[in-house]
Amino acid sequence: MSNKSLGLAPQVYDYLLHNSLREPEVARRLREETAGLPLSRMQIAPEQGQYMALLARLIGARQVIEIGVFTGYSALCVAQALPQDGRLLACDISEEWTDIARRYWIEAGVARRIELVLAPAMDTLQARLAAGEAGCYDMAFIDADKTAYTDYYEACLRLLRPGGLILVDNVLWSGRVADQGDQDADTLALRAFNKRLLDDERIDLSMLPVADGLSLARKR
Repeated sequence: MSNKSLGLAPQVYDYLLHNSLREPEVARRLREETAGLPLSRMQIAPEQGQYMALLARLIGARQVIEIGVFTGYSALCVAQALPQDGRLLACDISEEWTDIARRYWIEAGVARRIELVLAPAMDTLQARLAAGEAGCYDMAFIDADKTAYTDYYEACLRLLRPGGLILVDNVLWSGRVADQGDQDADTLALRAFNKRLLDDERIDLSMLPVADGLSLARKR
C-alpha cells in the first residue's frame, strides 16, 4: 500500500502537492497525527482526498457510503464537500482508530453529517438494503479488507442510484497486481476484482494511477 501517488519522482510529487493541494488545516493535522501511527500506510494520500471531494461536488452527492474509515481522513474530505443536509454512512469495526476520526470530525464541524457504524460492513450494507435504501446513495468509497471487495462492490452497486459513483482504493496494490509471481491472497483478490470490473457491463469504468490506484465505477 502507498499513501502517495505511485510512480512519481519525489520532486514531481512535491511539485504536484505545492501547486494543487488545498488541504484544510484540520485535515493536515489529522494526516500528520495518523502518519505517526504503526498502520499509517492505510491512510489515503492528500491529493486523493481532495480528488474524492471534487468528485462528490461534481455529481452533487448528498448520500455517501464509506467502507473502511481508519482515522477518518477520507470521510473528513468528503463530508466537507457535502451540503449541510448531506450524510455519509461510515462503516468500520475499530473503535480505536475511529475515536481519532471523531475528534477531527467534531473540530471540522462535520460530525453531524457522518453516521459511524461500528460493525462488519456487510452487515451494515445488508441492513440498509433491507430497510429499502436501494438506489438512495450517490457515491461509495471502498477501502477495507481486499478479499471482500467484490461483496462490498455488489452491495454498493445496489444501494447506488443510476449515475452514482463507486470509488475503489488500492487497485494497483503498490504494483503487486501486475506481478504474476505474487500469489498473496489480497493480491489475488484484487487481481480478480479488477478483471470483474473490466467485464461488468453495468458500469462505466476508469482505473487511475492516483495514490495506490483508484478505480471509478459509474453505475449505468
